[in-house]
Amino acid sequence: MPTKANDAKPAKEEERSPLFATARKVLLASVGAVALAQDEMEEFVNRLVERGEIAERDGKNLVREMVERRKKGTQKAGDKVTQHVEEILDRMNVPTKADIEALSEKIAALSKKVDELRKTQG
Repeated sequence: MPTKANDAKPAKEEERSPLFATARKVLLASVGAVALAQDEMEEFVNRLVERGEIAERDGKNLVREMVERRKKGTQKAGDKVTQHVEEILDRMNVPTKADIEALSEKIAALSKKVDELRKTQG
């Protein structure tokens, strides 16, 4: 039996909750959609450059700016998802990793004190 939360082996995918599996599928689909949208945007800008409607330098700047916006948007969305998941887990009274680690530290400290008391009494 593992003594620390970190020692536990990760659960196999089929053992995970349906909520986790669904969230994973949604996130993977989102990543795919974002990648597809970026490819389409780059192709569109390349066509504008080929037609001479915008300069190549402006096209590169536009692509770079859109990639930066996408990264910021992805980070913001990820932060919101994390926040919502934490709120749901809190409502369900599911302990966080930090809660478990804090309890483990307290147990270790108490075990050490019990061992010291046994030594002094024995």
